Amino acid sequence: MERNAGLSFKKGDLIAILAVLAMAVVAFVVFMPRNVNPDEAVVHVFRDGEKLHTFPLNENRIFDVTGEYLNTVEIQNGSVCVKDSNCPGQDCVHLGSIQDAGRTLVCLPNRVEIRIEGAEAETEVDFVLR
Repeated sequence: MERNAGLSFKKGDLIAILAVLAMAVVAFVVFMPRNVNPDEAVVHVFRDGEKLHTFPLNENRIFDVTGEYLNTVEIQNGSVCVKDSNCPGQDCVHLGSIQDAGRTLVCLPNRVEIRIEGAEAETEVDFVLR
């Protein structure tokens, strides 16, 4: 008597696969970046947890954040980035630009956090899970 060498799914396997897929969808919905309307969004700049600056996301500007190191921050065309820094590794520079509400740029050596907050823009959402 030969045994079937192929793989077969059992009821429990199918339930486990569906559970993992459901968790992936929920994680995507919860952690998905939200687009913001640049006319209503703001950039908050913190150092050591203290708010230093708040600038509109729709006004282009370049400014410096000083501390143990120097971060040059640029707001341009509805996005923000750390354009230059003299901190070790320059991870904050390599992160690039952000433009979505809830997104954050961080320079750990200089203890700087740059966060976008604001009203969400109209998006083309097909459905919402509840």
